Amino acid sequence: MFVMTIDQKGSSHADDGVPGLLDLLRTVPAVVPFERSVGDEVQGVLDSPEAVVDVALRCLRERGWYVGIGVGDVELPLPSSPREGRGAAFVAARSAVERAKKAGDRASVAVDGCPGTAEAEGVLMLIGLHVTKRSAAEWRILDLLEPGKWGSQTVAAKQLGVTSQAVSKAVARSAWVEEWAARPAAAVLLRRADSPRADVAAHSIIRD
Repeated sequence: MFVMTIDQKGSSHADDGVPGLLDLLRTVPAVVPFERSVGDEVQGVLDSPEAVVDVALRCLRERGWYVGIGVGDVELPLPSSPREGRGAAFVAARSAVERAKKAGDRASVAVDGCPGTAEAEGVLMLIGLHVTKRSAAEWRILDLLEPGKWGSQTVAAKQLGVTSQAVSKAVARSAWVEEWAARPAAAVLLRRADSPRADVAAHSIIRD
């Protein structure tokens, strides 16, 4: 499973951002829903790597959060609150969020736990770098687009009253297409890290 520990940047001199973040993550399919764990920190448990990628990028877009992702076992039965959770994934998430705080100018996301997490972290950091650099004007356009849907750029241009060329330039400049092409890769790497024994077995079957 995946445990996500998300800590607010500069919480000692900033307004409490947890209520807004919880509202942002309210629709995320989590097996243990996100809630405030301690101070200005949020924690949740997920079993979908795609959802983990989505949450990480939502938080990076807001720019005010350190994102730690722990991959590994969670003690069963699952708790009703992440504050009651135990297991290797919780320990890894704590380690990851502390590393994310040392990211400097890089995307403030880290992944710890099982073998293979470094590769997942690398892809998330590359995507996250583009996400964090986007301007409000670019997001105004990107929020109207649908990934993989032909003609969505034309529709967005009409809604905003701008040219299709302006939308195309914003899409290219923001690496929006590249983000959505790389999201599945990050999810695949997280899934493999979460099930290393199954992955090894699959490779063994192929060799045999």
